[in-house]
Amino acid sequence: MNKLKGSPRRYGAFDDHAQEYVITTPHTPAPWINYLGNNGFYGLFSHTGGGYSFWQDAKLRRLTRYRYNNIPADSGGRYFYLKQGHTIWSPGYRPANTELDSFECRHGTGYSKINSRLGAIRSELLSFVPLDTRAEVHRLRLSNEGEQPQSMQLFSFVEWCLWNADEDASNFQRNLSVGEVTVDGSLLVHHSEYRERRDHYAFFSVNQAISGFDTDRDAFLGPQGTLACPDVVCRGQSRNSVADGWSPIASHQLDIELAPGESRDLIFVLGYIEVAAADKWADNPPSASRQSTSAAVPYLAPAHALAHRFADNDAVERHVNALKHYWQQQLQGFHVASPEPLLDRMVNIWNPYQNMVTFNLSRSASYFESGIGRGMGFRDSNQDLIGVVHLEPTRARQRILDLAATQKRDGSAYHQYQPLTKQGNSDIGGNFNDDPMWLVFAVSGYVRETGDLSILAAPVAFDDQPDGDAALFDHLSASFQHVLNKLGPHQLPLIGRADWNDCLNLNCFSDDPDQSFQITENRQGDVAESVMIAGQFVLFGREYQTLCEQTGRTQAAAAAADAIAGMVRAVETHGWDGDWFLRAYDALGRPVGSRSNQEGQIFIESQGFCVMADIGLHNGKARSALDAVADRLATAHGIVVQQPAYSRYYPEYGEISSYPPGYKENAGIFCHANPWIMIAETRLGRGTKAFDYYTRIAPAYREQNDQQLHRQEPYIYAQMIAGKDAKRHGEAKNSWLTGTASWNYYAVTQFILGIRPELDGLRIDPCIPASWAGFSVIRRFRDATYHIEISNPDGLEQGVRRICVDGQWREGNLIPVLSGEVQVKIIMQAL
Repeated sequence: MNKLKGSPRRYGAFDDHAQEYVITTPHTPAPWINYLGNNGFYGLFSHTGGGYSFWQDAKLRRLTRYRYNNIPADSGGRYFYLKQGHTIWSPGYRPANTELDSFECRHGTGYSKINSRLGAIRSELLSFVPLDTRAEVHRLRLSNEGEQPQSMQLFSFVEWCLWNADEDASNFQRNLSVGEVTVDGSLLVHHSEYRERRDHYAFFSVNQAISGFDTDRDAFLGPQGTLACPDVVCRGQSRNSVADGWSPIASHQLDIELAPGESRDLIFVLGYIEVAAADKWADNPPSASRQSTSAAVPYLAPAHALAHRFADNDAVERHVNALKHYWQQQLQGFHVASPEPLLDRMVNIWNPYQNMVTFNLSRSASYFESGIGRGMGFRDSNQDLIGVVHLEPTRARQRILDLAATQKRDGSAYHQYQPLTKQGNSDIGGNFNDDPMWLVFAVSGYVRETGDLSILAAPVAFDDQPDGDAALFDHLSASFQHVLNKLGPHQLPLIGRADWNDCLNLNCFSDDPDQSFQITENRQGDVAESVMIAGQFVLFGREYQTLCEQTGRTQAAAAAADAIAGMVRAVETHGWDGDWFLRAYDALGRPVGSRSNQEGQIFIESQGFCVMADIGLHNGKARSALDAVADRLATAHGIVVQQPAYSRYYPEYGEISSYPPGYKENAGIFCHANPWIMIAETRLGRGTKAFDYYTRIAPAYREQNDQQLHRQEPYIYAQMIAGKDAKRHGEAKNSWLTGTASWNYYAVTQFILGIRPELDGLRIDPCIPASWAGFSVIRRFRDATYHIEISNPDGLEQGVRRICVDGQWREGNLIPVLSGEVQVKIIMQAL
């Protein structure tokens, strides 16, 4: 394990038995969040109750409002206030900010629990999204642990977003006039714009009769009010306001009396309803308590029915137990018992959990991605599949088809698409020339996991010819050919706007601060080449060649083999700098990532991809390149993108040189690329080195050290850690939604632990630290569960000659496709 110096500061710890991370103070260095939701309804939920909710699309179906980049940070959430005499406090600490006698937040798989106490009152808030439900459930349990009766007022609070989060944050001349609400007993309904073109509304309910409500933000806050002490809460009495335009909210008032030892469960439901056109204005039963902005009230029966599903605590327990059971089943897909408990913690719990979150949301909605500017990334989502295909093969199949539908006939693709419409994002467009081959990677991974070759024949129209006749395999061919159709002067792939490194903008040449680096091309784009794409083409091109062979396309397979061999020659001839692989050639035909450069002499991406593709494996170049990574790029906190850092702006390089040294792509530790080096090290058989790199960025290992320095959540991967040139080397940013999650999982499970799916079975090829005596894995694969025990009596890093399957020894290291419970024993031996 990689240990860091310094006195650690800690704000929580793992509870492996409960599969939870326990935060012990509200005063963490940054908001530490969890994700609630599955299959469409999602919520971001911080350890103090902050965050927001949406249906499918964080831009187009935002339910609640959140203020990014605000002071104080983490402004907006599902808030509760308790007023006891002159004392006002929040069970989640915020927004009242009254110091509590005790505080604990437990983030689990799809749920969070905030437990707190002030004086005699203990609060337990459980928040989750039930399976296949378009709603969040928040159960607030209040208990009187004192010897005297306690009386209090409880106020809930959410602030509605006017659906389109972009418009909500900009078009105030309209959106301050369209707010409409209906109050029907304890059901507070937000139906702004419903009477026009929308067929959906949102509601916030509680399972008890209320003594007051508010739906108008100004009435709730008061003229000078703040969320820390809204006027209504300070007064201890709701105003029963009905929003008419301006800013709609939902707030309940409940007056509560608790005898000594008594507890009360209050169940709040934050839900989303879509109504069929025929029922949009269906009659509602009479209600004496109903108040509404508009004369025409939406059909409320579905909202009442959804709220009623969680009318009592038994219902909540059933649903939260079903959610926990779902995750227990999911996490049994791959289970390791190794000499490293922290590795087991990551592989068995937190890494696959984060994989599922990134699969659901791509890079669209986190505390660093607002959900407005980004949808589902083409490159991102194809990579995210490798971390979940063994858990969700059916959803993975559909995601592949959705992604392929945003590809154009020439093989290029929209860089992003909106999840609600599944249409390409024209504002971003395409011409990121690494995009096409990621589809090959995703499809190959799906086929190897499932054995489902039929997906290749699935009809998927190209985006620019929606009526065209095409199969998924045609998309893979277009991807492969797209690279070959866009080769530069050195017969290396043209980079386009950028490759995987979005900030290496070799055709931008911008001196205008109002231009986007990534979508501005001031040069023709027929010179700048990418060695990284060349390595990617060889690596994933072999996967394409294999798919051709498996489907009887022998001529296509032979042509692919010739093209791949030609690319290998181009890399070894024009992509080698003497000790490592070049990164690129710029638009002037000059090398990037070369000793001839003053800054940015060596980059991580081309070393990883070229060695993963076995380029230079047999002539010493691969070993030399990885030794250079260890010498020049590796730090205690991970491997930086490049060195030396750029100290000034280079117009010919673009955004990468706009960051201060040590941050983001300018010599930051872009964690996403670190697993490529781990996998590359296993190609050389250096398991000790590969695992050492793994420990430098894996959250469970970093959590052992200074949480104040790391700042972000210690239980999940961040996109970036500040590099050695930065003022705060080791500080993380951009947590949660990162390809690091799926790639690190892929690296550790398939290449370090070495359990790799293939069309004909499971390949067992571990590459582990020599100090390990062995390990075991339980792996679900198609119709079987494989119980694999690997012994390493001679202290090897790699080597499997024979395997014992259900008592029968077999030569080689491939376990065939079987069914049922399969027992496998392996003794590592030198090859």
